Amino acid sequence: MGLVSPIVGRLIDRVGGSPVMSAGSVLCAAGCAGLAVAETLVAYYAAWICLGLAMRSTLYDAAFASLARIGGPEARRPIAQITLLGGLASTCFWPIGHLLAEAFGWRGALLVYAGFALLTLPLHLAIPGARHQDNASPEQMRRLPSLALRRHDRTIAALLYATIVTLTNGLNSGLSAHMIGVLTELGLGAGLAVSVSSLRGIGQSTARLAEILFGGRLHPIDLNLGATLVLPLCFTVGLASGGYMAAAVGFTLFYGAGIGILSITRGTLPLVLFDYRTYGAFVGKLLVPSFVLSAVSPLVFAAVIEHFGAPGALYLAIAMSSAILAAAIALKTLAARQDLST
Repeated sequence: MGLVSPIVGRLIDRVGGSPVMSAGSVLCAAGCAGLAVAETLVAYYAAWICLGLAMRSTLYDAAFASLARIGGPEARRPIAQITLLGGLASTCFWPIGHLLAEAFGWRGALLVYAGFALLTLPLHLAIPGARHQDNASPEQMRRLPSLALRRHDRTIAALLYATIVTLTNGLNSGLSAHMIGVLTELGLGAGLAVSVSSLRGIGQSTARLAEILFGGRLHPIDLNLGATLVLPLCFTVGLASGGYMAAAVGFTLFYGAGIGILSITRGTLPLVLFDYRTYGAFVGKLLVPSFVLSAVSPLVFAAVIEHFGAPGALYLAIAMSSAILAAAIALKTLAARQDLST
């Protein structure tokens, strides 16, 4: 995903989301089918390479770039709506996958998943090909608030945005993979840890729904800052999860809420920071480190848990989330100097 991210972003800018995401649907089906029939390690890795290209061409970031091309600065609300529905993916498909694997085995389940991937093809083919700037009046173009107008500020904003997205994705990838284990080691029973962990999805979906209903009153930079402020606090509360059920519940709910909002601002911040006409290509480059850290992070958290226990993982999460908060504060300061978030 990281290697092809800039290429996919440029393609969406040039030809639109429909052909790129449609090709991604086919590649996703091919990758799932390839895994299902793989008998050698080479075939297994080849299928995952195919899936990496497919995921970069179909998941949130491809959808965000497609919406930015179609809606320009008005793409914020559709981006939030997509994340609200996308948040239900694991809620629906983890149980479905479990049932399919029990009924048909894991290879059979993957073949069914290949069919699911093909079902998205007509939807991706229906994505409009129009570009927003084709209909934008000169007056609308003059009113666009963008740090891209100043090269030095654009570079700083790009670095801060990349820092926020990279650390957020790494934190989410690493901690989510070990959430149940962390809660169990802190003192919750296995069944209770699973139930409490599921509250993360509720916090995520609730926060996204609130953003859709009321978030229009907040500038994306302010919304991003508020979400980053929640994360260090929730991880600090999480240290007491073993002794206090309220702490465990608050930790998972607010962790989900913070990550849920940051998944939205990942797509909406570039609309106000950079030129939306080159959204796909520019943001595609900035996302490369986030894919790399997302791949490495679960291993890092596993090593930390092995040597320092569950509290060590939460202290690492506090350090990472504090760095995210610092970058968000710096971005807010830069925006305030430019009168961007007014």
